[in-house]
Amino acid sequence: MNTSIQHTIDKASKIIGDTWPLYTFVASNPLSGYENAPFKEAVLKAKEQLTASVFPDAKLYRQAWNKGEIDKEIISELLKYEGFTDAPEMYLEHLEAQQPTAIVNENNKLDRVMSKWLAAFMDEGLAEWSMPFKTEGFYNSWRHLVIYDDECDFTSLKEIPKSPKDVFDNILKDFKEEEYIALFTYHLAALPGWTGYINHRQKTNSDWQQHYPITIEEYLAARLWTAKHLDIPLLKKVEQDTSQKEIAKLQYIWLKAWEASWQKDLVHTVAKQTTKATDEKSNKPDAQFVFCIDTRSELIRRHVESKGDYETYGYAGFFGITMDYESLEDGITRKACPPIVASGYTVSEKAQTGKDQSLAKYKSINSIDKFKVYFLKRMKNMLPSAFGYVEGSGLYYGVSMIIRTLFPGKAYTLKSSKQIKTESFCEPSITKIDSQDTDGIPLAERVGIVKSSFNLMGWKQFAKLVLFVGHGSHTANNPFGSSLDCGACAATPGRNNARMLAKLANQPDVREELSSAYGIQIPEDTVFIGAEHNTTTDHIELFDAEVPESHLEAVAVVKRNLSLAQETATQDRLGNSQKSIAKAHQKANNWAETRPEWGLAKNAGFIVGQRDLTKNTNLGSRCFLHSYNWELDKEGKALEGIMQGPMVVTQWINNHYYFSTVDNETFGGGSKITHNITGKFGVVQGNGGDLKMGLPLQSLYDADDLMYHQPLRLSVMIEAPVRRVSEILTRNENLRMLLDNEWIYLMVVDPTQQNVILRYQKSIQWETVWKKNKNVRKENKTAGQQKLAEEISM
Repeated sequence: MNTSIQHTIDKASKIIGDTWPLYTFVASNPLSGYENAPFKEAVLKAKEQLTASVFPDAKLYRQAWNKGEIDKEIISELLKYEGFTDAPEMYLEHLEAQQPTAIVNENNKLDRVMSKWLAAFMDEGLAEWSMPFKTEGFYNSWRHLVIYDDECDFTSLKEIPKSPKDVFDNILKDFKEEEYIALFTYHLAALPGWTGYINHRQKTNSDWQQHYPITIEEYLAARLWTAKHLDIPLLKKVEQDTSQKEIAKLQYIWLKAWEASWQKDLVHTVAKQTTKATDEKSNKPDAQFVFCIDTRSELIRRHVESKGDYETYGYAGFFGITMDYESLEDGITRKACPPIVASGYTVSEKAQTGKDQSLAKYKSINSIDKFKVYFLKRMKNMLPSAFGYVEGSGLYYGVSMIIRTLFPGKAYTLKSSKQIKTESFCEPSITKIDSQDTDGIPLAERVGIVKSSFNLMGWKQFAKLVLFVGHGSHTANNPFGSSLDCGACAATPGRNNARMLAKLANQPDVREELSSAYGIQIPEDTVFIGAEHNTTTDHIELFDAEVPESHLEAVAVVKRNLSLAQETATQDRLGNSQKSIAKAHQKANNWAETRPEWGLAKNAGFIVGQRDLTKNTNLGSRCFLHSYNWELDKEGKALEGIMQGPMVVTQWINNHYYFSTVDNETFGGGSKITHNITGKFGVVQGNGGDLKMGLPLQSLYDADDLMYHQPLRLSVMIEAPVRRVSEILTRNENLRMLLDNEWIYLMVVDPTQQNVILRYQKSIQWETVWKKNKNVRKENKTAGQQKLAEEISM
């Protein structure tokens, strides 16, 4: 294919972010391809290309306004500076009065046809009969079979070019070269969910992609040729509606005011904490807990800390191990670290010392269970047995459904009690990917993993018990279940990463090397334990089968206190003063529950610093919390790692939630009520159409029109010398781009300047927003107006 055409197709495909499969549902920015442009400019371009909403609807501004979440002084200042001199309420009413323009999809038939073919080809095992010719790739498979599709009306193979190159040679001769990008963009943006999943398959090169390849070029060629054959216009000129410019400007002003109001409250909260006198603790705590930076950890950390002399830390939930995990249950190996990093290790299970028989027994039982599942599936799906099976099993399934419907909480407890806890007789074993050595990994690498975790968190002393707490969720009948697991572990539970890090940190040779080479002294009586926080029930399970007898009493005390923490945490989260745990169990196992838990909804901030910055403060589960000690990070390497990794990932999550909220049909998942799973990897609304690329409506809204998640861009606050942060930004153009283009906001608490709080300005400039005993807001009022107004006018 012509190199320039290939380059143009690649460029056009980048306007669509990746659509992740249901089984590893990773939050990402659906407009990641636009991040090299300022936010406002980028979203308005996306609005035009995708026919989408990109700012919150007026009803969301109204709800925020009525709750006092938008500061009247801030919105008034911004409106006035832009020449809107009337009261804010008048402009809000003006936005509410706008009638949505009915959009007719002139490509409805073409979209329906292509969705059907994509669903058939990209199926990953849901269909009983596989589409023929799949191993030859999408275009060849489509070409051989589309002549049998009555909707397309092809009569013979001779009507269809033999290759995508032949299609482009034929189609593009009728267009000018400068029109190519518009043509390709127009067609790729028509079904962004499917385009995003093709992008994902190509990037990850999964087993399905290797065996049944599909490329953007193949899809585009099939679509363009089908459109030409059906006499559908290949390129529609988009008419610009100039009357919408003022509406967009007002929408952006209200968004900026909402975000500035939230930042004002955050600055006030942090400033209040920095003015409190903090005593340096000399005594070791009874236990230390390391939770994921996930916003749901903010709540459980508060409740754990209130139940004993405990310290908590925040760290990305893959615990610094770039690993894939091989499940003992199904034998499948899944990624268990952030998608932006390559996996270096595989972690699998082996029997603990003296427990080989327990493992062998489990494998035998599991093998029988797997056969039962397979057999029952075949009985349901095979034509000869289907009717008899339904008749014969109706009573069993009927009783089961009644129990799950009427007593989901009790069913959850019963099911949990029957589960075999493989952690009681297995331990994680780590090997390098593609290595023939099955005896683990070199000492230097094991030490590096443990040392890195302590460095990033700024660890000072070690308690008798240190718990690495991963997290996972439990829900029933929920295609989006993996979206509630650990995003840092590629939407899988973090328990296995936590167990692996605990095992490495307990190894004598690792401790000896940490002490002799790096001065990290771990007391002999310190024991590391893996654990998992169930975010649906707030239960924390300890994997303590190998804890020495000398620590069992201390572990028992921790378990009792964690039970108390679960009770108060569920009361806090669910608003139930009585039987809150039972209510959580009910939500976890109710197959009709559309909102089993809220995941990362309401996320708005990312705070990097010591726990004293936020301790004893209720942040409403709205902030990611990453531990960091600026004094121990002399060269700033730990902070640079946090900014390059977790800060970027939290921006992905934040944008994922933002766009899923402002346009749930285009960027989100639509309503769960009419979802249908396709190909085991995604959902469509009803019986077809575009693949849904984001979160369902019920993960974002209390009701169809009542928001739960507030769509605000991420505000990052870092406790560190501002000079250090500036140096990091100077070295990292990608981070600077995100800040300069306002995909992220950044503030710094500078402990070397009496905890002054500064806000990032474009080109690594800083504006002071809080000083001790000084009204900075009043001083900077004019400058702040000017800055915000400039951003709005861009």
